[in-house]
Amino acid sequence: MNELNQNLKLNPHLFEVGVEQTPIRKGYGEGLVIAGDTNPHVVALCADLTESTQTLAFSKKYPNRFIEMGIGEQNMAAVASGMSAMGKVPFITSYAMFSPGRNWEQIRTTVCYNDQNVKIAGSHAGVSVGPDGGTHQAIEDIAIMRVIPRMTVIVPCDTIEARKATVAAAQHKGPVYIRLAREKSPIVTTDDTPFTIGKANLLLQPKDPDVLIIVCGVLVYQSVLAARMLMEKGIRASVLNVHTIKPLDAESILAAARTAGRVVTVEEHQALGGLGSAITELLSEQYPVPIRRIGVPDVFGQSGEPNELLTHFGLDAEGITKSVADFVHPH
Repeated sequence: MNELNQNLKLNPHLFEVGVEQTPIRKGYGEGLVIAGDTNPHVVALCADLTESTQTLAFSKKYPNRFIEMGIGEQNMAAVASGMSAMGKVPFITSYAMFSPGRNWEQIRTTVCYNDQNVKIAGSHAGVSVGPDGGTHQAIEDIAIMRVIPRMTVIVPCDTIEARKATVAAAQHKGPVYIRLAREKSPIVTTDDTPFTIGKANLLLQPKDPDVLIIVCGVLVYQSVLAARMLMEKGIRASVLNVHTIKPLDAESILAAARTAGRVVTVEEHQALGGLGSAITELLSEQYPVPIRRIGVPDVFGQSGEPNELLTHFGLDAEGITKSVADFVHPH
């Protein structure tokens, strides 16, 4: 049976029934307060979603360093750029469909073109937002952010990793996008699990793997479960958590791909343009191997309960298991 990488000090209760679950966005709120405690130049701006985006705790602790922008995401990005030019470290947040969705051009030009030290947190990303439906389910945001020069893109797998990513983003010089999910999700890591921007973590590494699963965000947990299900089918799967989409940890990705010989990417995002495309670009240039991308298949999201939608799009553990098994042993 696949075992977790002990060096990463992952959640020892990960495979237990009733594993603890917490919204990933909660980690952003905690990390923002820690960043504010550490650096008096950290400020926060929000577009009328202070409670939903978990910016509330920072606004209460540091009211003089918080700005409620109202429903003005484009203005929020421009104001943050100006504050950065004056030496502040601004964090801006809204639903990902609105920031970076609505204010992409302001992020591109006022933030990145001017190389300003602004951090963008896009909350409620992915189809697991649920009943709000396709208009509010950001499944294109990784694609539109990773293409901007100077932008770092991080997709935490759980609330603990989100907290660490937020603290690390505050210390990182330059624009950063952090992608956050709304619903409760299982806690995969612990406080002792290493996190470094640009460094992937190999969660599972069986001997002589048949396939490498490269994954980010909330689907890390589903992919680890899928690896266990695949073992029951006689398929040995490695699982690599690539929480930083840009810059990619090319060294770890290439090493794991060489060991496995086949790669499957998994993301709660369009199969086009996101993690899968980034991995395909890297491997096609440096180590071509058979690859399959699992994601939303070039359609918009739809209304439904979060777990129903993951199942519908084949993004739950069972769907991932089936897709990987068919890839390794095609009928």
